[in-house]
Amino acid sequence: QVQLVESGGGLVQAGGSLRLSCVASGTTFSINAMGWFRQAAGKQRELVARIVSHSVTVYADSVKGRFTISRDNAKNTVYLQMSSLKPEDTAVYYCNLCSSTYNCDYWGQGIQVTVSS
Repeated sequence: QVQLVESGGGLVQAGGSLRLSCVASGTTFSINAMGWFRQAAGKQRELVARIVSHSVTVYADSVKGRFTISRDNAKNTVYLQMSSLKPEDTAVYYCNLCSSTYNCDYWGQGIQVTVSS
């Protein structure tokens, strides 16, 4: 079974930084892409960032310039470096994995990120 395990969340003050990690295991296929979604209380889940092979990246407008996604293909690990954090970044962050362009059905359990004012 594919497993995605997130780590690195927690409580930080506004303006601070945090680095999330997600390790994928049990993959019997080539990973097409990995990324991060987030869901704030009372809001829909939204794409934060995604990285595909050869470091092609996509970011939500709200995090451009503040967040950086990276991937270690050898370790099946994706990272999200978050800087200049804002209270509105508070959410549960979910790691997501795509086995193909249109099959992104694998999810981590989510990790809480809380940014205090």
